[in-house]
Amino acid sequence: MDINEIKKLIKIVENSKITEFSIQEGELKIKISKNGKSGNSIIQQSIPVESSVIATPPPSTQAPVSEEKEVSNEDNYHIINSPIVGTFYRAPAPDADPYVQIGDSVNSGSILCIVEAMKLMNEIECDVNGKVVEILVENGTPVEFNQPLFKIEKN
Repeated sequence: MDINEIKKLIKIVENSKITEFSIQEGELKIKISKNGKSGNSIIQQSIPVESSVIATPPPSTQAPVSEEKEVSNEDNYHIINSPIVGTFYRAPAPDADPYVQIGDSVNSGSILCIVEAMKLMNEIECDVNGKVVEILVENGTPVEFNQPLFKIEKN
């Protein structure tokens, strides 16, 4: 479901006597509710519409990709978290090489992955210089806001 379809649903709820509407399409759940009354007055009132999108990830049976787990100094490591809810992709396309592998050196501004949200591909950049020591999420799996994605050993 794209943003235009969601806007159409909101418009339909606004212009009807329905006060609440919800729909589920795969993992995507949308709930639209309105507060207030729509009257037959000449002055049209703006009806507040609240919508929320809730993605519920399926339980994962695969273990995340990881390397050496022993950590000598936790202060020397930096965690890259997801800035949004979406789907994690390690490569720009299904047949392309991943942006980074475990052991790769990265600089501040280097693209680490993509998080897709509502059909928009959001490139996630590294914010420190260092080396990728752990990839904490499997390719193609849902991620939550602020979920750890990468562990970077700082230079």
